[in-house]
Amino acid sequence: MKLLTLSALICSNIIFGQIEADSSGIVRQSMKYEDHVYKPSYKKLIVPTVFVAFGVASLTSDALKNLNNSTKYEIGEHQPKHITLDNYTQYVPAAMVYGYNLAAIKGKHNLKERTIIYGTSQLIAATIVLPLKHLVKEERPDGSNRLSFPSGHTTTAFSSAQFLFREYQDENIWLAVSGYPVALFTGIYRTLNDKHWVGDVVAGAGFGILSTELAYWLFPFINKHLSKKDSKSFTFIYPVLQSKNVGAGLVLNF
Repeated sequence: MKLLTLSALICSNIIFGQIEADSSGIVRQSMKYEDHVYKPSYKKLIVPTVFVAFGVASLTSDALKNLNNSTKYEIGEHQPKHITLDNYTQYVPAAMVYGYNLAAIKGKHNLKERTIIYGTSQLIAATIVLPLKHLVKEERPDGSNRLSFPSGHTTTAFSSAQFLFREYQDENIWLAVSGYPVALFTGIYRTLNDKHWVGDVVAGAGFGILSTELAYWLFPFINKHLSKKDSKSFTFIYPVLQSKNVGAGLVLNF
């Protein structure tokens, strides 16, 4: 319940925090950002909320715990070969955004803007996921540690897939949805590699989508303050989530 309350508070602050006032006290909103991409919508919260709720419920619900255990049993019966592709596929949808742009398939934003959005989504994801892992202390299926809930890999994968969708949903719907199969592959292999329960993965997908939605809603405010520097070059550092450590990505534009 604390987790759901925290998520609701974050969402409400973002939803009602997009309007600014000018010097005369008249409430207004920048014309540049009166686009549906940035406008808050409760409909966009339905899917991530359902996913997160499922994951939270799996921590206490006997029925969902049985689902977790039966899935682990089935995986153990077939003994699939463990692979490490999920360590890399979590970033593939985000890389596709930059790849499509290099191929002259323009998305919603330029290099600087899309990097700000992606970096913000990863920062939000890290702020949510890392503390939760240490707060919940759910043991992994393989017993390696107690940092199972939620899945950080899946969070990164679905935040990246949602980022790709948001950038190309108005340009080419097939390109826009092309990141979701990769994200799904990442989540599935977190269970096949015996690193996460089903509930961890579903919650991770929800947190990932939510992180990107919050990043787009925050973008007009963040970009406004960064643009005050009026510089063509910029440096952006964003966090990189891993199961046992935290890294950072660096983007330089000259």
